[in-house]
Amino acid sequence: MLKPDIVVIGASAGGLGAFETLVSQLPSDFPAAIFIVWHISPDYPSLLPQILARVTSLPVAHAVDRKPIKTGRIYVAPPDHHLLVEPGVIRLSRGPKENRFRPAIDVLFRSAARSFGKRVIGVVLSGSLDDGAAGLYAIKERGGIAIVQDPLDALHPSMPRAAMKTVAVDYCVPIIEMGALLTYLVDQAIPEEEENVVSESMDIEVGVAREDNGLEMGIMKIGEPSPYTCPECHGVLLQLKEGNLIRFRCHTGHAYSLNSLLAEVTQSIEETLWDGIRTIEASEMLMTHTAKHLREMNEHEAADLLLQKAEDAKRRANLVRQAIISNEILSQDNLEEEVRREGIRES
Repeated sequence: MLKPDIVVIGASAGGLGAFETLVSQLPSDFPAAIFIVWHISPDYPSLLPQILARVTSLPVAHAVDRKPIKTGRIYVAPPDHHLLVEPGVIRLSRGPKENRFRPAIDVLFRSAARSFGKRVIGVVLSGSLDDGAAGLYAIKERGGIAIVQDPLDALHPSMPRAAMKTVAVDYCVPIIEMGALLTYLVDQAIPEEEENVVSESMDIEVGVAREDNGLEMGIMKIGEPSPYTCPECHGVLLQLKEGNLIRFRCHTGHAYSLNSLLAEVTQSIEETLWDGIRTIEASEMLMTHTAKHLREMNEHEAADLLLQKAEDAKRRANLVRQAIISNEILSQDNLEEEVRREGIRES
């Protein structure tokens, strides 16, 4: 009798506490393999396996490429590597980033959906933006089970809320109830009806994450060309639509949700503006320094002209700085309003 035996879990901001609470509830004889993706910096070692090992009796370790999948274990994606699962085996890759991250939740979820279909349980926990929504859509498309942490229970509700907008989730529960729910679900028989076939686009997207050549696989036919360019490689972005979810992917494989694309473009604009401020202020300092020397040489008219230009440069820099700061304040106000709407208190 077939039962769900692949559990894939993703989180971003606020995920550490959620992971600890969840795995601490699982029994030592949990009969499924658990795979975890957490958005972390590629510049630092991940201590998540050691942290989780303190609160669970299940073995926890970083995933290792091409190692066999064993039930009753927790596998954590290592920094700067996508975690994928294939029939019987784990795969790691340094394929293109998705939603600005590697590892990305969507990559794990999509690969699990492709390889294991109805045997997959997908779980989206606390996090910002919407990584995991497209992956959960893929799991549902292949007949798997979709679970989200109750947004009212999540420290950062954006990810579970985005998933709920994208797919009809099967369960929405607070984290304290998640372990019992998973323990119940992995003991339930899977209905025998046929599952949906793997779509060509899913095949291609999993291949791209695995570092296959996207152009050779036919990546250009999975979406329509958009007027936007990839923030990372500046290639043309293809627009993909899954249900009510709009996504983008370039020919080299970088992928973005609408929200993550907007965040990336906004960040790029801010970096450009700060570079502009540094350039203007450098010219201001140079003109002020030169004017001082001109005064010492009794070139007062030229000195006054340079000081006037320096003052103009200072005003321009201040205007740009105020625009950036105002935008940051507005973003913070929006975040606080979102927190209030969801009934969440910032810790």
